[in-house]
Amino acid sequence: MHPLVAHASAALGLGSCRVVPLHGGDLSEVVRLIPDTGPSIVAKSSPLAEAEAQMLQALAAAGVPAPTVLHAAPGFLVMEDLGTDTGLGQAWGPLGASLAQLHATTGASYGWACDYAFGSVVIQNAATEDWPSFWATRRLMPFVPHVPIAYARRIEDLCPRLPQFLPAHPPAALLHGDLWAGNVMAQGARVTGLIDPACYYGDAEVDLAMLCLFGHPTPAFWEAYGAPAPGFELRRALYQLFPALVHVRLFGAGYLSLVTRCLETVDA
Repeated sequence: MHPLVAHASAALGLGSCRVVPLHGGDLSEVVRLIPDTGPSIVAKSSPLAEAEAQMLQALAAAGVPAPTVLHAAPGFLVMEDLGTDTGLGQAWGPLGASLAQLHATTGASYGWACDYAFGSVVIQNAATEDWPSFWATRRLMPFVPHVPIAYARRIEDLCPRLPQFLPAHPPAALLHGDLWAGNVMAQGARVTGLIDPACYYGDAEVDLAMLCLFGHPTPAFWEAYGAPAPGFELRRALYQLFPALVHVRLFGAGYLSLVTRCLETVDA
């Protein structure tokens, strides 16, 4: 029996299931379980399953689409099946509205109650008193030991200058934290769920920057969300530098060109 079937059967009392592998990224296994009777569900193996469940519940509590958590245990998560993803083609506007709703939920401080991780890369979430300090100490400086020395020096030089570029105390918006198009489920013109969150509280433009890293939101998105404040292009590069560094750690030096692009935008 597939291990995820065994876990789901024990947790939810399922009978025999058909297992359909789903695209789960590079860091976890995700399957659709189709029981002989009853609706299908999605099961995921993850060392941080319980933390992810709390994040999905936070998204839902903010009033945005997210899969319902059916069961969470160490290393194992069971969720509502959102069905077939048809892509964001017609759903950019609804995504903009959902993201505005998400960012309207704010916290008392930056960060999250616990650290998180992308695979082996720990993401530090301890609170700081101001936002530039959070971005420097929790998002950029932890990568200095893991990049070539020339890049390390540029990051070390950049971090003390962040107060010149980033707002000191923006609203601590609830962030998805890893918002690229592949983490948005849609059917036609409807967003059915935001998945694979890495939530914390911070500047709302972090999610916007991530959404622009590997794609281009359409005018319908910006019309629904609202136009970013002046200077977004530079802040976008600063915020994209973090996922660029994550990709270098996870997938290798081929992503150093993305780091270079971000740094050169800031230094231009």
